[in-house]
Amino acid sequence: MTTSQTGAIQRAAALLGKNPVLHGFTVLSDQDVPELDAHAYVMRHDASGARLLYLPCEDENKSFSIGFKTPPADDTGVFHILEHSVLCGSERYPVKEPFVDLIKSSMQTFLNAMTYPDKTVYPVASTNEQDLMNLASVYMDAVLNPAIYAKPAIFEQEGWHYELDVPQGGQLEDGTLRYNGVVFNEMKGALSDPMDVLDNAVTAALFPNTAYAHESGGNPRAIPQLTYQDFLDNHARHYNLANSYITLYGDLDADRMLAFLDDEFLSRDNAASRACAGDPNPLERQEPVVCDYASIQMDTTPENALVGMAYVLGDALDRKRIVAADLLMDSLMGSNEAPVKKAIMAAGLGGNVTYYTAGDMLQPYGLIMLQNAKPQVARQLRQIIQDECRRLVEQGVPRDRLEAAISNDEYDLRQRDYGIADGVAISCDVLSTWLYDDDAATLALSYNPIYAELRRELDGTYFEDLLRDLVLESDHNALVELIPTGAASAALDVDAADAADEDELENADLETGAPSADAGEAAELAAIKASLTHEQLQQIVDDVERLRAQQEAEDSPEAKATLPRLHVSDIGPARSEPKPVLDANAPLPCLKHNIPTHRLAYALTYFDISHLSYAELPYVTILSRLMQQLATKRRSAAELDSYIDSNLGFLSFRAEVISQPNWKLAAPKLTVAAGALSEKIDALAQIPAEVWRETLFEDIDRIHDVLVQMRIGAEQSFLNAGHAAALARAMSYVSPAAVVAQQLSGVDFYRFLRDLLDNFDERKEELVAKLQELQARIFTSTNTVTSFTGSDEDYRRYWEVAGNLGLTPRTAPAKELYVPMPEPRREAFIIPSDVCYVARSTDPRVLDIQMDGTWAVAAQAVTYEYLWNEIRVKGGAYGCGFRAMMDRQLAFYTYRDPAIDPSLERIARTGEWLSTFEPTQDAFEGMVVSCASGFDAPIKPYALTKRQDNEYFAKRPANWRLELREQLLKATPEDLRQLGKTVTRVAEAAPACVFGGRDIIEASHADLVPVDLLA
Repeated sequence: MTTSQTGAIQRAAALLGKNPVLHGFTVLSDQDVPELDAHAYVMRHDASGARLLYLPCEDENKSFSIGFKTPPADDTGVFHILEHSVLCGSERYPVKEPFVDLIKSSMQTFLNAMTYPDKTVYPVASTNEQDLMNLASVYMDAVLNPAIYAKPAIFEQEGWHYELDVPQGGQLEDGTLRYNGVVFNEMKGALSDPMDVLDNAVTAALFPNTAYAHESGGNPRAIPQLTYQDFLDNHARHYNLANSYITLYGDLDADRMLAFLDDEFLSRDNAASRACAGDPNPLERQEPVVCDYASIQMDTTPENALVGMAYVLGDALDRKRIVAADLLMDSLMGSNEAPVKKAIMAAGLGGNVTYYTAGDMLQPYGLIMLQNAKPQVARQLRQIIQDECRRLVEQGVPRDRLEAAISNDEYDLRQRDYGIADGVAISCDVLSTWLYDDDAATLALSYNPIYAELRRELDGTYFEDLLRDLVLESDHNALVELIPTGAASAALDVDAADAADEDELENADLETGAPSADAGEAAELAAIKASLTHEQLQQIVDDVERLRAQQEAEDSPEAKATLPRLHVSDIGPARSEPKPVLDANAPLPCLKHNIPTHRLAYALTYFDISHLSYAELPYVTILSRLMQQLATKRRSAAELDSYIDSNLGFLSFRAEVISQPNWKLAAPKLTVAAGALSEKIDALAQIPAEVWRETLFEDIDRIHDVLVQMRIGAEQSFLNAGHAAALARAMSYVSPAAVVAQQLSGVDFYRFLRDLLDNFDERKEELVAKLQELQARIFTSTNTVTSFTGSDEDYRRYWEVAGNLGLTPRTAPAKELYVPMPEPRREAFIIPSDVCYVARSTDPRVLDIQMDGTWAVAAQAVTYEYLWNEIRVKGGAYGCGFRAMMDRQLAFYTYRDPAIDPSLERIARTGEWLSTFEPTQDAFEGMVVSCASGFDAPIKPYALTKRQDNEYFAKRPANWRLELREQLLKATPEDLRQLGKTVTRVAEAAPACVFGGRDIIEASHADLVPVDLLA
């Protein structure tokens, strides 16, 4: 241990160095983990066999996680359903939704669970140690002693059950039988995404004889085959402590936590051990297999045609090979200038090519995916990949691209911005090796030596040899095509004449089931219904009534009292954060942020675009996307791509709209953001300016390719994040700022883009001229503000090199940004999906609603006390919520919802419910604690920079967040009840928008106009 290791690491050493056996845990090994500024202790609980990894470090955002190895044996999604179900009550905490209770009453900074293809993980995080203990207690009892053994209704609710929709006044025999269930509906939404369907087919082809051949989330065509008894059996066989992996992370009291785990759970009997009737499912390696070609069919739009070429990269435990393969493929596929992607795009086989590594499995694989594929190009795609890889093996992989990939990875590793609490991400990362070898608990964390070794390998032929092995001499790969069709069910089409070995394909059952199976599902249900007697139909109705009664029943006071709760006195004072200072003496006005950054620096430049006309706004988004994609005056596009990745952690150009105190106004900006290591400050000061000043709009073919990629990306976002699209669109019916945002993104921009592409040959010259004009008019010093985060020395050096960023005052005359008044449109956008996304959204200022911190507590109560039960639990939607976004948005939304009308009806009753809301004092105080801790949650340096910049441009008053926090701390149940009538008014006045499947929209009686968005 070095002298600099103090605090949590030193305390852990003093505790565990003297006690190799502590509270039933034996320390098996320990080592420094400099990559995390942590130490690692690998332990085993002697009595139960539970594995434990303890990572003491100075992070106050501490975490606990327990995971289980759960390789599926079929497509029923049993482990996904278990992930949901165990969080619906347990022996020690017999409430219906302890998961929801914790969300709305704890100081958690992360609370969720995740099902992977071979494991299920339950992580939590908090900055408060007692809160972390509370969370860990509820999660441990949930996974070891769930209420599922005593309450079959949990399986019905979270998994699947029958429902019979009987017309008013009709007979049971007139009803329509259907499936319902949270996971069932979630997976109908997930498998409406052609990319997910293709990926599932690829894994089935690559690993036909292993657990990875199955859909771990569940295929809606198979989920109803899961019985309650099989459900319980899988829990008993897999949720046992000998099959568990526990991770502790951060600055916590290890002695207390280990004693707690030992005394309360690990040394006690549990439900899984009592019911266990066999061993867990096996997780085995797949012997090499080649799927020369297979096709699947899916009922989706023609634009969703896909081809996937996948290669198994090696074994998860061979970390050098897996990291090197990921870096290599990133250098070959990571951008439009990457050589393999460039060759594919030049061949004109489709609209876009993407690549990703599936690394969270025993045998990681890489998937090259051709989007918007032309018919019958699958084998041509493979040939182009092989030809280009052969050229690179013979001539050498460009070292600048490999260097750029390594540098970019190293930047991300230093930044440590996982998007979630660090300990949660790390607890999942360690399982990418630990799950497969008990001696590999820290293997995934020790990456510094690997990157140092790979840098040395740049001088030899290591990467060329690896590429030859991965692609040219691969004996484990698959080529799969997804063909859009109107067929009711998926099909497998294997060209046996071209197959390397027909026997290798016998087990590659690539039937997708879900989204292409609506007609099959309907026929199946019709046949089931026809086979049922009147008494059996009545039983279905009675069972649903019974389930509804249980869902609506209140937890008893005694059950509620079992949950551990924090009080307002536990949260402490507000977290202090450094405030930015506007440096008017810098060459350009600069918001200087004094935020610790791990020797990183961030520079942002905000260009005003309010001098443009409304019709010009879509071109700004195109201009932003084309930056970095084209050549500059001094570098080719390929050279620029490598140069940026070698010197910057990231560089982005993005048009955005910032709301203003006057709801009729907006501040649209083009924001250029970049980050770099402190050692690369010169590049941070020079590269963004080179790009915005010197980009050449000469490569018409490349411009067209980027526009097609933008269209494909927009369509994917409508499909996968339809709630966000619906919220933004609904807001545009009342807010001028949201109207501007629609011109820059969303539906209006998408329509503009589609029209531009449809008429590209006629409009390309006008497009280039407009982009050149906007480049000259936008990138000026007029009304431009910058922002910088980093050390004082980095700040001094940045401006020393940057000067005025080459910017001069604008000389072109300003145009009038005349924004059309918002119009209520009542749109329901048809997308290729088996679920829908419903939104109601408005600006409270339009309705003269004054908001304060009380609304944050009201949003918490409405979301988790009312909407969750009504729309998720009863309605079967995967998600729902009520937003009270400070003082500039009030909105309802649903996510992956099976129907429109029931959700709209339940939303309409929200205010009535809130008017009668009577929580216990403890429950209400928990909500207040949770809301306050949300204001205090740690935030990464770049995210804090962006938030503070936005607050500056939004003209937020000083200390406004602290004022909101103080207001919510003073909220009372009566304050919330007083908001009931206002919430009713919002539910009535806020316009609605829907994105969803055609059948769902056409079945709705809501006053909405169907719009075929992608036609």
